[in-house]
Order: sequence, then structure tokens, then C-alpha cells
Amino acid sequence: MTRVFQAGDFDYDLPADRIAQEPLADRTASRLLVLERATGSTRHLHFRDIVDLILPGDLLVLNTSRVIPARLHGKREEGAPAEILLVRELANGTWLAMGHPGGKLKPGRRVSFGDDSAVEIVEVLGGGLRRVRFVGALDAAAAITKYGEVPLPPYIRRPPTPADRERYQTVYAAHDGSVAAPTAGLHFTTDVLDQLRTKGVAIASLDLHVGPGTFKPVEVDSLAAHVMYPEVFEITEQTAEMVNDRPGAVWAVGTTVVRALESAADARGRVAPGPGETSLFIHPPYEFKVVDRLLTNFHLPRSTLLMLACAFGGYERVMAAYRGAVKAGYRFYSYGDAMVIV
Repeated sequence: MTRVFQAGDFDYDLPADRIAQEPLADRTASRLLVLERATGSTRHLHFRDIVDLILPGDLLVLNTSRVIPARLHGKREEGAPAEILLVRELANGTWLAMGHPGGKLKPGRRVSFGDDSAVEIVEVLGGGLRRVRFVGALDAAAAITKYGEVPLPPYIRRPPTPADRERYQTVYAAHDGSVAAPTAGLHFTTDVLDQLRTKGVAIASLDLHVGPGTFKPVEVDSLAAHVMYPEVFEITEQTAEMVNDRPGAVWAVGTTVVRALESAADARGRVAPGPGETSLFIHPPYEFKVVDRLLTNFHLPRSTLLMLACAFGGYERVMAAYRGAVKAGYRFYSYGDAMVIV
């Protein structure tokens, strides 16, 4: 009989001092836990050793979405503070956003960031979301550049610094749209990517713009009752061809790449190019159609990201690997260490 998982099955104990608050100076110095799905055995390496694990003919798929300074602090009309977290721009020039304090940000209200920029609440949607539009002398892009702040995750208990604008970004980020970094990619450097290309590893890219749902824990016991925030993605014809015609294994750099590829795949595992939107919630049991290897960071308890990792690597083996990583002193979450499931 197939086990029916509950959200509580994905809890684990993590001391607060294991949550990385700062990135390492050297991206490749992060530790790398290697989990073999077939046996459950683990090895402890460093990220720079990834070059030895990926074979000639394999395909590495990156998410080239760039984090935008999506958090804006401002004031309501009566002078009280408010915060807007942009999620994504909509086709009509408005933005999907989250706001705090939510009860005060009703349609018609404004949050001002300076004399030249504000957002007006257009519509209150479900799930804490709102539709807003930028008003004032500055257009949206100029206002975000001037007043926006790097949206560090809530478990990083410090204000963002100018250094975070570079460090909370992959070295290959190309297309604006994410409100959280695809963190598995933070460990790569251009030198590591060059070494892989020289070795004969093919590298492809796609975009999945990460939304705030990446931080949202599953707050209901039944996984079937959890609703994922939709996220937009785009897969080029070249990337689809590389995935469909690959001679070796497909390595997904991060859960975002997994969700994009699996969302775009048909029953035979053939990936279709083009734009799309996904609310795909991958948890055990799940039959993967495209991805053969997963590179990822260590994720929060009860998170959809941990559930995806467990679906890929096997629940018991991934949870055991997490417990082992805690004992071995690994650094967790966005600025933490990495794990690869092979």
C-alpha cells in the first residue's frame, strides 16, 4: 500500500545556529552532501567537487531568473509604516504583490516611498495577494531600482546589505523576475561552469521566476489541501531540444528547474518549449519524467521544497541525510551548503 504522507512527516529538528546568516566569501567552498538514491549512502565533499561528479555528455540545466529588489518599505497616507513585496508584473501594467499590514491596505489606499513614487492598491485577491499599480513621477522599473530592497528570506535575521545584491544572485542570472534566489545555483562560479564545459558537459538554461510561495510552509496536515502559488516559466526551443536529445543524465540545478521541466513534459518525458505557468506540487509519491539528478540546498521543515527532494531521493533516505547533515554541522537554507541526489 502506498503511504499517505502528512505535512508533519517532513518536520526535523534544526538548531537555530545552523541557519546560515551570511554567505561564504568563496561560493565553491560550501560543503556538498552526496546522497545515492539506490543505496542511501552519503559522502561529504565540497561544492568545487561537483566537476568530478557530472560526466561528459550529461546536461546541466540552470535557472537564469534574476532576483529583483522586490521589497519596498514605505508609509501609508496617515504616516504609519507599510511594506510591499512585489510578486510579478501582470500583462496590464499592474503588479501582483503582498502587503503588510494586510488589513490596512484596501483598494484605493496608497503606500508612498518618497515624493516621486507610490503604489496604489487596485484589488485585494485571495491568499494574501493584491493587485497594485505604481503611481508618481517614476515608472515601476525606476521606483524598484531606487527604493527596492533585496528580499532576503525571513530566516535571515538581519537587514540586507549592498553586498547581498550581488551575493543573493547567481553568477549566470540574466532575466529579472524572481523575489527569491534559486539558491542551488548560488554555489556556482564562472570558473566551475567553464571547467564543466571543457569536460564535455552540456549546459542549458530556462527561467522560472520564483515567487514568495517558496518561503511558505505547508500549514495543513493533508498535502492534497495545500495550494501552491503559481509561478511563470519559459523554456526556449534550444533548451527543450537539448533536454529531449540528451545523451546522458539531466542534472537539475534546484527545485525550480525540476518544477519547470516536469511541468513542461508530456507523459513520455518530452519537454515542450514556450512560456507557461505552474502550480505543480511535487511530493511523495511522484514519478519523475525528465530529471535524473538533483542539486539543491537544505530546505525548511514542512516546506514544499523538502517534499520535492524527498520525492526525488526517497523519503527515508532524504530525511536520514538531513539528520546526518545536522549532526555534521552543515549550514542550512539559502546561504547554506548544498546537497546532490544522484
